[in-house]
Amino acid sequence: MTQLDVAEVGRQLAAGDESALAEAYQRWSRLVYTVALRSVPSAADAEDVTQAVFISAWRSRDNFNPDAGNVPAWLLAITRRRVADFHRKRRDEVSLDHAPEAAEHSPDVSAQVAVADEIDELGEPARQIIRLAFFDDLTHQQIAEKLNMPLGTVKSHIRRSLQRLRTRLEVTHAAAL
Repeated sequence: MTQLDVAEVGRQLAAGDESALAEAYQRWSRLVYTVALRSVPSAADAEDVTQAVFISAWRSRDNFNPDAGNVPAWLLAITRRRVADFHRKRRDEVSLDHAPEAAEHSPDVSAQVAVADEIDELGEPARQIIRLAFFDDLTHQQIAEKLNMPLGTVKSHIRRSLQRLRTRLEVTHAAAL
């Protein structure tokens, strides 16, 4: 597969060609599945994430710019967001009454709750920008347009917020040991 082939699949997909979606699925569904499988608890969950990725890709094909990036990288970015959605949904399914019990039995759930709590602690507009980027599957450009902010400001907020989250979570993790 040459880079030209990848670019052509991207152009066709962006133009709404359903056969390009089928081609993308044939070429990169295994990659998407493998990344998802490393991030979710089971093969069935990874299959669900994979399906969600390609549905999202089709629905957001108008936002894909084949000149700015290639299809596999775009699909992996969507995969990261769908995995985050998966974990957020699981966190939301844990009732507040059972959260302490669930955290004792599953460190993954307690980590997800910790991340969600730390995101809630971010000030505005950082909290909103992080949620738009990682939960609503918006690109940096789309966030800038939606919030009427310069693109560089959005990118700076995301970078600083991720650094802040990392530092806070490292401190929280160290304190728990």
